[in-house]
Amino acid sequence: MAVIAVVALDETPLFHLSVPCEVLGADRSDDGLPRHEVRVARAGRGPVRSSAGVVLHAPYGLEALEDADVVIVPWWGRLAGQPLPGRLLESLRRAHARGARVAGLCGGAFVLAEAGLLDGKRATTHWKYAGDLAAGYPLVQVEPDVLYVDEGDVLTSAGTAAAIDLCLHLLRTLSGAEVAHAVARRMVVPPHRAGGQAQYVDVPVPEVRADDDGVAVAMRWALEHLDEAMGVEDLAGRALMSRRTFTRQFRQRTGTSTLQWLLQQRTLLAQRLLETTDLPVEVVAHRSGFGSAVTLRAHFQRALGTSPRDYRATFSREAHPPLERIAAG
Repeated sequence: MAVIAVVALDETPLFHLSVPCEVLGADRSDDGLPRHEVRVARAGRGPVRSSAGVVLHAPYGLEALEDADVVIVPWWGRLAGQPLPGRLLESLRRAHARGARVAGLCGGAFVLAEAGLLDGKRATTHWKYAGDLAAGYPLVQVEPDVLYVDEGDVLTSAGTAAAIDLCLHLLRTLSGAEVAHAVARRMVVPPHRAGGQAQYVDVPVPEVRADDDGVAVAMRWALEHLDEAMGVEDLAGRALMSRRTFTRQFRQRTGTSTLQWLLQQRTLLAQRLLETTDLPVEVVAHRSGFGSAVTLRAHFQRALGTSPRDYRATFSREAHPPLERIAAG
């Protein structure tokens, strides 16, 4: 049995706090499964107030970290301006120095970075905050597309549900694959999710102004003809500009190159078709400008970490019918 300390900070979401307790510490002896000792520890004095306003009594203080095998920080509301207790940083450093594994779930990665435990290491966090982690801690090698990163002594996960993925991974390392799979079945979740968090990133469909601006005219035409072959010269011609002028103004407008923008828009179109239609993958590939299902699959795997088929199974309307259809069915 391992001793696992879970640090409860003010403004921690209840979900993040409960995941390590449920995955690693719940009593499932009726199925013959082992459990680990989970200690919920407050970083300061008095009760802990969750992000939902629920006041919690954590039975331990930071002394719980002194002999823990694993220390988990579920969240830190850094972006909301919440201060971080200095004593916690020292406790994390001491735990790590004596050999404990330290994990940060979602925003908890910022705590590990603040303590210097991620310097020179790979790490991840919620895709929305990955840029802040990279900018604030330049010594950390941020990987925004994965669900979790295990560097051996330090571990980090992406947002919300990725905490389950990381805690199941921790359970696998502590108790073996069979136990982790059995716990996943009890929780009705996959023992290991395919792909990374890139497939969950919300990239808005661009709004193109309907004015006489040449770049806007070219972008609007491109969005209406994504199934056709086109390049920089075609769009520059639509904008009535030289290639050089168009390329410069396009990057100023979008922050990216023409070809990268086209690839992103074709990907968005393919995602929408997979979500909202039952068109064969080959047809989706042609309509979105990828030309063939082989090319579409290769790009999805490279960009989103999943296949078009698995993406459709996860996000299509047929995979998640409205409640009224479920009731009627």
